[in-house]
Amino acid sequence: MSAADPGLWLRRFHAGDGPRLVLFPHAGGSASYFHGLSGLLVPALDVLAVQYPGRQDRRAEPAVQDIRELAGGIAEVLAAEPDAGPYALFGHSMGASVAFEVALRLEREGVQVSRLFASGRPAPGRRRDDLPDGNDDAALLAELRGLSGTDARILDDPDVVEMILPALRADYRAIDAYEWRPGDVLACPVTAMVGDDDPRVAEDDARAWAGYTTGPFELLRFPGGHFYLGERREEVAKIVAARLT
Repeated sequence: MSAADPGLWLRRFHAGDGPRLVLFPHAGGSASYFHGLSGLLVPALDVLAVQYPGRQDRRAEPAVQDIRELAGGIAEVLAAEPDAGPYALFGHSMGASVAFEVALRLEREGVQVSRLFASGRPAPGRRRDDLPDGNDDAALLAELRGLSGTDARILDDPDVVEMILPALRADYRAIDAYEWRPGDVLACPVTAMVGDDDPRVAEDDARAWAGYTTGPFELLRFPGGHFYLGERREEVAKIVAARLT
């Protein structure tokens, strides 16, 4: 299979025939994180989840350590799909940065992006000062524990930790190296979403996404922390479906 084979990159967990929505997981995450959300969105939407290299069924591949390179591969696949676009893109945490870069590429190629949902992520030009070092395994695992997005029992299993660390290291190196390029602004509507108790994303950082589109913008706050999505999945699904249908 070529790098542009959609079978490598895209997972469809449930059948749907409405507007197309593409989901982008967080650092260390995989397509399966969105299985539950996908089930709530179909059949009203046609939902695809992105599988990054280096995890689950792509574990044998090296993880990509550059967000723009990662976005380039995904955009190539989406632009080559039959009747490409319009696409709505939903990215959580690091996935929001990847989705933003994919959206930029699609718009430049003339593929319509109907909306970007940027969840749990500061706007592209804002950087965290306390980002863990991608070479420090202890710091990366402490970050996962602090964000409460991974079952603590998993992080206590050395075999599982050994399996997830390569992708996690690569993702945090990619996040650390990523810098927004002035002038990179979308035309599509942007919906920023944030948990009101997120220790990593202040409301002002989420609101700043307004400066990265010439289209409409809205900010939505949800009860919860960085992984508010796990507890507010049904509410998020209703909002996403309402915006797209």
